Amino acid sequence: MVAARKTKKSLELIKSRQPLITKSGKHMLGFKQTLKMIRHGKVKLVILANYCPSLRKFETEYYAMLAKTSVHHYRGNNTESGTARGKYYRVCTPAITDPYDSDISLEACHN
Repeated sequence: MVAARKTKKSLELIKSRQPLITKSGKHMLGFKQTLKMIRHGKVKLVILANYCPSLRKFETEYYAMLAKTSVHHYRGNNTESGTARGKYYRVCTPAITDPYDSDISLEACHN
């Protein structure tokens, strides 16, 4: 019961911080662009949506492991991931390069 509350709280925390990163920090949307920036080592955190295709998920996790980048598995689907950023389309692999005011990357790594 306590673990369920903790995961729900962390999910709400990440949902509330995503619009702040969209407005003030630097982020990118899209699988190809995310992989390109992971290879260059400029990504601090990768967020994978729940309904991300498995091949994309494994490839992103593999490149993130090689670059020692944090990966957060977002429990919402890709439509919720897009609307949390203020977009009206599906987003399955957003990446954060500069969180700016938000400390989302530190909190997401520990949850």
